[in-house]
Amino acid sequence: MTRLIYDGSFEGLLTAIFQVYEERLQDVAIIPVSSLQPDFFSEDLRVYTDANKADRVWQGLKPFSLLRQMIYKAYLREAAGAEKSILEAVRYVLKTKNEKDYGHPAILQLANWTKEVGREKHRTEAFVRFKRAKDDTYIAVIEPDFNVLPLIAKHFKNRYADQVFVIYDLKRDYGIFYDLHKTEFISLDAARLSNLNTIIHEEERGYDAMWQDYFKSTGIKSRVNKKLHLRHVPKRYWKYLNEKNPD
Repeated sequence: MTRLIYDGSFEGLLTAIFQVYEERLQDVAIIPVSSLQPDFFSEDLRVYTDANKADRVWQGLKPFSLLRQMIYKAYLREAAGAEKSILEAVRYVLKTKNEKDYGHPAILQLANWTKEVGREKHRTEAFVRFKRAKDDTYIAVIEPDFNVLPLIAKHFKNRYADQVFVIYDLKRDYGIFYDLHKTEFISLDAARLSNLNTIIHEEERGYDAMWQDYFKSTGIKSRVNKKLHLRHVPKRYWKYLNEKNPD
């Protein structure tokens, strides 16, 4: 068994796949360095991320747009051992030219992960709540189950094109920043962002109170369906929703 150890980035993963084909490796595993465990029966090879090699793999998969989408979302799913399913799917599709064979275990697994990431993307887009900071930047913090931040950037850039904003993923300690022209990935003080009360504009508290009053006044207690509500608005999102976090 040969283990290809990569840095955990998407380009690093594609570079590892390139190396599999370049060196014609058969019994091989691709492992992110963060998940590396000692194995005395394997030969470990370090993968050095190469943008050109990664691009060659990505361009080589261009005829299979569905597979490319599934590979990227499977990577963002952050599932343990996802690299194994991704490599198996790539090998199978390149051999058979069939990217929709859901009878193949790896293809089916990638399709299921794609659906899960898609659901999390839509939920995150629905439950992001911005607060205006003292410098007039609008800030939202999130902690999604999966790494969906790269998938939601375009949505918010289009929807809030006239305001400077930051959406920060506390779980993964990085965010996106939009400056009215472009979006870029940034790293900030996550500890400070976890308590927005220290940096939000004074007027924001009044807006919070108004929204909470509106939410209470429009609710009809006799028609509340808690099970349905929890299915559509899981509790893990509540602490960042104005209407659910009056304090």
